[in-house]
Amino acid sequence: MNPAISPRRDQYGTSADETLLDQYLRLRQHTHALVARLNHEDMAVQPTPDASPVKWHLAHTTWFFETFLLSTGLPGYRQFDPSFGYLFNSYYEALGPRQPRPQRGLLTRPTVGRVLAYRRHVDTQMSTLLKSGLSAETEALLRLGLAHEEQHQELLLMDLLYLFSQSPLKPAYDPRWPADEAGRGGRFKRLQGGLVEIGASTGDFAFDNEGPRHQVWLQPFEISDRLVKNSEWLTFMADGGYRRAEFWLSDGWAMAQSGGWEAPLYWMRDGDRWQEMTLGGMRSIVADAAVTHISYYEAAAYAQWAGARLPSEAEWELAARENLLEQVDGVAWQWTQSAYSAYPGYRPVGGALGEYNGKFMVGQMVLRGGASITPAGHSRLSYRNFYRPEQRWMFSGLRLARDAGPIDTQADARDSFAADVITGLSARHKHLPSKYFYDAPGSRLFEEICRTDDYYVTRSETALLRDIAAELAAGIPQGAALVEFGSGESAKTRLLLDAAPQLSAYVPIDISADALDEASARLAREYPQLSIAPVVADFTGYFRLPTAADGRPRVGFFPGSTIGNFDGDGAVRFLRSARQVLGDQAALLVGVDLVNDEATLSAAYDDSQGVTARFNKNLLIRINRELGGDFDPDAFDHLALWNPVHSRMEMHLVSRKDQIVNAAGHTFAFRRGERLHTENSHKFTTDSFAQLAARGGWSVANTWISDEPRVAMFCLEPHDSNDWSERS
Repeated sequence: MNPAISPRRDQYGTSADETLLDQYLRLRQHTHALVARLNHEDMAVQPTPDASPVKWHLAHTTWFFETFLLSTGLPGYRQFDPSFGYLFNSYYEALGPRQPRPQRGLLTRPTVGRVLAYRRHVDTQMSTLLKSGLSAETEALLRLGLAHEEQHQELLLMDLLYLFSQSPLKPAYDPRWPADEAGRGGRFKRLQGGLVEIGASTGDFAFDNEGPRHQVWLQPFEISDRLVKNSEWLTFMADGGYRRAEFWLSDGWAMAQSGGWEAPLYWMRDGDRWQEMTLGGMRSIVADAAVTHISYYEAAAYAQWAGARLPSEAEWELAARENLLEQVDGVAWQWTQSAYSAYPGYRPVGGALGEYNGKFMVGQMVLRGGASITPAGHSRLSYRNFYRPEQRWMFSGLRLARDAGPIDTQADARDSFAADVITGLSARHKHLPSKYFYDAPGSRLFEEICRTDDYYVTRSETALLRDIAAELAAGIPQGAALVEFGSGESAKTRLLLDAAPQLSAYVPIDISADALDEASARLAREYPQLSIAPVVADFTGYFRLPTAADGRPRVGFFPGSTIGNFDGDGAVRFLRSARQVLGDQAALLVGVDLVNDEATLSAAYDDSQGVTARFNKNLLIRINRELGGDFDPDAFDHLALWNPVHSRMEMHLVSRKDQIVNAAGHTFAFRRGERLHTENSHKFTTDSFAQLAARGGWSVANTWISDEPRVAMFCLEPHDSNDWSERS
């Protein structure tokens, strides 16, 4: 149960809470769904000693639950088949001898049917056990078992891809398997390093190799925000990357030569072009997608060729926690330069489960992140994957890092207003981040927009909050801290503060120090019993909460449909960052603008008084003032339009003539009619927002919807996080 917001039932009567039995059955059903398209012949073959037959995965994960939970936790339980302890033990020496790993493919018996019967038997008995209630120790074992099977769901797909790649028929596991997503190249982000903490926090589920949490010292460094692309890898190949020993570690060069490596594992020549074996079958290389299925040796050679290096796992974790990285856990596991070894203070537990991680801490390298085939909600920022440096059949890629030189303040403006203006105005389709609207004049203009008759969002959301404030307050525990992202004037916050006197702390977060100080001073006078601890920060990045929030249940508050201003990936990054800031036992209240009729939407973003047009053009005035620009705001028209493909309202500034403008020491040309894209405001359905929340690590616990024009308030709870690291 989430201690921050009491469980409620949605409009369909379904409880937001999922029992341990529900989690167990959902997990097991997903495994069956993964193998449903296979025939029995597919399930029995072992193409390489590193891989296992599908049938073995199905039985081994079942053996885990039988051995570690049923045999000791369910009175009177009898083993399904005593011989299975030998056949399906992976590597637990404490549990006796076992079938040698390279010979798992020789097990024609038991049949697939017998293995599936084994799964049904154990599922029935596990249902009995889980209905009886579990001790804390047994629940911990269950969560380990859930994470263990999620691991094997990924391993199963890895092994199947390798199996099908060996067939001359090159069969597809699923012809509809999604194609790799294309994207831009990476940009280096600078971090100062220093004394930082890494590792899993106590209290949340984590594997023993993720802790103890400890301090490490990092020198200043730079890390790429995205993974290396196929097109970049092709350039490495064309430059003799696989033929030039100077880029390679000695063991890697020997491996590449003896193995005849000339490309990533699943790349195959088709005349003068390359194709790639995927779970969807043979497909053309997607040039701007991330390269995958490379060994540590290949990754290190590429980094050497590129004049960079691989990040350490501590550098990776710091950058991820500060929300600087894209493609963190949905594309490929990312090689680091860190050898897999114990953290300071690590001690394996006693018994068979002490063999889970510790005995593999030699001869392997750490990978961080997560892959496209990693089960949803499975990876975590502290999770340490590990493989031998020559292995390639996993979904592995790389991002580059490099040591940071002295700061050049002009060059280091990459992450500043000037850098974003230069980048945005130099692009083929000119654009600027909407966060730059909110200087002091822009903030005042936005407050004026909210008071116009046409802009319904603030009015509808305020009315909705007034109606549901008591219901929201009833779910907030005594002594909780309310954390508001992008607090501004904190106007809507008063509705919650009035309804929930049990709140003991309020933490407003805003990028504008002046606005924050003014609003905080006002609230301190109005709510003298409340501890108010403002934080000046860009809430889209990583920051620490003040001590006023320590040890308290936390409720996040993000009203105003501001989440609609992010693109999809940006919204996911914010949601993940918010979960990290709030913690795994928090709740998050998010205001969302729903899809309304086009006339209503268009009027809201092009009001009859022209306030929104002035707000939009103020961005040009700010560029002139802060970056030495010479924009003529009257030479641009405000344009608001509905984009049904992306379900968003867009704001643009349209050049009224051919013109040349200067800003930030650069010159930019605008053609007559050319658009400068300044804002997106995505509109959602309840289903589309629930899907977005799930990508960000949250699930919807409750939803409230206003009268027309419709807005919604969502209560989100964190997904359970189950990670794995066994190698079977």
